Amino acid sequence: MDNSSNPQPFTPVVPQPTSSPDSSSMKGQMIEFDAEKHNLKTYVIEFIQTLAVCLVVGIVIYWQIAQPHKVSGLSMFPTFHNNDYIITNKIGYKFNQPKRGDIVVLTNPRDLSEAFIKRIIGLPGEQVKCTDGGIYIVNKEYPTGMVLDESYLSKTVKTECIQPSVVIPEESYFVMGDNRQASLDSRRFGTLERKYIIGKVLLRGWPFHRAGLISSPIYQ
Repeated sequence: MDNSSNPQPFTPVVPQPTSSPDSSSMKGQMIEFDAEKHNLKTYVIEFIQTLAVCLVVGIVIYWQIAQPHKVSGLSMFPTFHNNDYIITNKIGYKFNQPKRGDIVVLTNPRDLSEAFIKRIIGLPGEQVKCTDGGIYIVNKEYPTGMVLDESYLSKTVKTECIQPSVVIPEESYFVMGDNRQASLDSRRFGTLERKYIIGKVLLRGWPFHRAGLISSPIYQ
């Protein structure tokens, strides 16, 4: 037989389905992109939540614990100067009584929109006397009177009062500025009810070279 008359068997080639060479990588990129979007969204939400918490904590601290103030004027000179920045402890007097010598921030009882910085001189139930340019305290411990040694005052300062003697009611205090010639205080607006005391001056934050904690004097 002539082999050429018998053609060789033919096996048809069936094309196989193919996928785009980049489909798998694109799928991976899409997954990564979605993950990035999810992470970014989570980050934004957590950031907003953190800001909200900080805001609430800040408000609580401002209204209940501590508050910054800026000294305006020279009524407490030389202890404090104009434009000094201070931090007031607002929670301390919720647990302790104000003491003589404490420097406090208070609301002006005649104008509630104003805040003053003064020093506590007389305590509830005491008698405060202005004599010979100085302050005398009469109380149970010193029934004949005690001269108040105010070493924080300038040596040239003389204390003059409109009333030579004042008896302080309960739950009230007698306050004065250290700059006695330039201070609106209890000598003019009277004894101060405790409810007007905002808090005790805790520290001076500025100027930096005079920054630090503020302590109350120990009277001899």
